[in-house]
Amino acid sequence: MTQLFLSIRKLRKAFGAFTAVHDVTLDIPKGEFLTFLGPSGSGKSTTLYAIAGFQDPTSGDVLLQGKSLLSVPSHKRNIGMVFQRYTLFPHLSVAENVAFPLRVRRRPEADVKRKVADMLSLVRLESFAERLPAALSGGQQQRVALARALAYDPPILLMDEPLSALDKKLREEIQAEIRRIHRETGVTVLYVTHDQEEALHLSDRIALFRDGRIEQIGTGEDLYLRPATEFVAGFIGNSNFLAAEHLESENGTASVRLADGSIVKGVKATHKLERGQKARLMVRPEAFRMRPVEGNASLTVEIVDMAFFGDRRRVVVRTGWGDEIDARPISDSTDRSNVGAVAGRQIFFDPAAAFLFPAEQGA
Repeated sequence: MTQLFLSIRKLRKAFGAFTAVHDVTLDIPKGEFLTFLGPSGSGKSTTLYAIAGFQDPTSGDVLLQGKSLLSVPSHKRNIGMVFQRYTLFPHLSVAENVAFPLRVRRRPEADVKRKVADMLSLVRLESFAERLPAALSGGQQQRVALARALAYDPPILLMDEPLSALDKKLREEIQAEIRRIHRETGVTVLYVTHDQEEALHLSDRIALFRDGRIEQIGTGEDLYLRPATEFVAGFIGNSNFLAAEHLESENGTASVRLADGSIVKGVKATHKLERGQKARLMVRPEAFRMRPVEGNASLTVEIVDMAFFGDRRRVVVRTGWGDEIDARPISDSTDRSNVGAVAGRQIFFDPAAAFLFPAEQGA
């Protein structure tokens, strides 16, 4: 039987009467890139800090290759860490910053020089070795921080919102670098972010946190195409939610009645719903079409606004009952002459591309 690499077992962290993490359990194989995604206060960073040893869990355990880390001080866990703030030593050169954790571990000087050269080559900063951090851009400083965290070959690299201080273009560039470095080193990465696009771009798997619990874990494709709950469907990607009444379900598909009385059949139904139960129908913007295809459902709408985005247009429409829908059909499927059209225009979607969730209490 293959031994698990990193295991989190019923991890709980309470601060007085407030519980930040509720019994989180995870198994992370060696070499995986796993992202903790979620809104602020969802427990993702608290979980990361418990793994790092910066916070003691109230209960539960963290095991590395079957051995508990809880009794091991943070500085002896041999875990790499990269923060949002670069935490570089301002008085040391780039090379000396990278060398620091090796010298603390009393590595031979020849090994230190070789490893520093290897790490600067890995992050493509060989020519910056003698510069001070103040002479570097934000992206370059973060790459130095990454090189320093990897210099002593840690089995795990923890990254807490490392790119949130960078502008969009630079974030995308560093994301590509992180992906490359992960491929080349094979280090196990646990990455915290609130940015869903970043999580989708970087991760092998994503653990989506909500209120201190993992709402769903899986690949980006799993969470986007097969959301387990309305929260997942709303957090990952863009979504439209329409009030609906559940009529019946059979063989994993449902029929629902929308607010205007129209019936939609063949909707994915992964939850058990009673006849007449209030529900929410989720349709992704890209699932809409401006022209019908056989088997499509339709909505009668008024086109409110339209914008061109290259391969797609963004079309905002309003239903007869007042809901606005974000539709993003392919860009050649309509034209701007339809903006402001009177109610009566139809848009279409494949019911099999929609999801049905029970309405939350009070909805």
